[in-house]
Amino acid sequence: MENRPPVPENEMERLFSLSDFDLDYSDHQDTFKDLAKLAAKVTGTSISLVNLIDSLTQWTISNYGLDLDQMLREDSVCQYTIMETEQFEVADLSQDDRFKDKFYVTGGPSVRYYYGVPLKTSKGLQIGALCVLDTERRALDPEKVELMKIIADEIVSRLKTHKVLEDLRAKLTEAKQTQKKVAHDIRGPLGGIVGLAQIIKDQGDENQMDEVLEFVNLIHKSGNSILDLAEEILDSHKEKKTAVPEGAVLDSNRFNLVLFKEKLLKLYEPQAKHKKVFLNVETSSLTENVAFSKNKLLQITGNLISNAIKFTPVGGTITVDLKLAITLEMPTLLISVSDTGVGMTAASVESIMTGNASSTGGTSGEQGFGFGLALVKHLIDSLEGEMEIHSIVGKGTTFDVRLPQNIY
Repeated sequence: MENRPPVPENEMERLFSLSDFDLDYSDHQDTFKDLAKLAAKVTGTSISLVNLIDSLTQWTISNYGLDLDQMLREDSVCQYTIMETEQFEVADLSQDDRFKDKFYVTGGPSVRYYYGVPLKTSKGLQIGALCVLDTERRALDPEKVELMKIIADEIVSRLKTHKVLEDLRAKLTEAKQTQKKVAHDIRGPLGGIVGLAQIIKDQGDENQMDEVLEFVNLIHKSGNSILDLAEEILDSHKEKKTAVPEGAVLDSNRFNLVLFKEKLLKLYEPQAKHKKVFLNVETSSLTENVAFSKNKLLQITGNLISNAIKFTPVGGTITVDLKLAITLEMPTLLISVSDTGVGMTAASVESIMTGNASSTGGTSGEQGFGFGLALVKHLIDSLEGEMEIHSIVGKGTTFDVRLPQNIY
């Protein structure tokens, strides 16, 4: 009998909590490297992994003893750990029907023992797991178990610290944008005041108004001083808005199309290759070096790509088109994810747009959890964006996303 993958009762809330951290899963190997190594050393095991679990994928954000970046959630052991409040242990994976046929048991590294503790937020939501594995059976005494839980708490604490720092950087960026706007707003009227004062000053002798002339001179000097200040503020922003090097961003809170493309390929091309489908990511060269907020972009686009891979048969193609449309009203990031998969009925499209989508299996038997697209819809709505779905049964599906952006 086929084992149905477990799903927590609070799965949607759990995914929301994970998305709030807004993590780049490929960017934290060094952040937790010491803790991953410490977990292996205190337990005497050869392997330790720090895993975060989203709707379809287990992301290994740091590892020790095993070079692993990701795997399908349905193949992982840690999917069972997030179902537990304290721990999950398997003495011999090769003797457990749920895991005995998995690639990490039948082939290298041929692991047998597993012990994992959930990574829990302050609200008790289990976003992932810290686990240790070994090729031989182990028995952890209570002291080692307690140390594992302490290390897991420290991992979550670092995730929270990272989130706070990113929020502070975002607020600083917003303050800089406000500063720039103020500078622009005051420059026009101040220029007019100074110009008017200059005219009055030039005609002052004819008017023979010595007292008024002195007062106007003061206005003239003050206006020029404030105008100089506005110019100084604008110049400081011009220095920071120099050409962005290819593949770079202004700070850690921002992407450009080049870096966005690189991140998507790094994270999701392995999934596509594993299923033998082609993943193409295209960008617009005209605006590829303009910086914009990376807020929730990997979560939104990543879930759409994973979903496309799931429903595209072997040999199919997934195309991601990234554009930044610069307009006078509001710059807009345009994300299009198209596949040559099985397509959807009008009823299925409607259920996604209303948040009532149910789980279905993939073209190669992948398990569906029914939460990824609901999370995407929630995130897009939270960013005041829009999403359209175009699909033909048997031909494929296209998700078009529009997200307003503040750029500088």
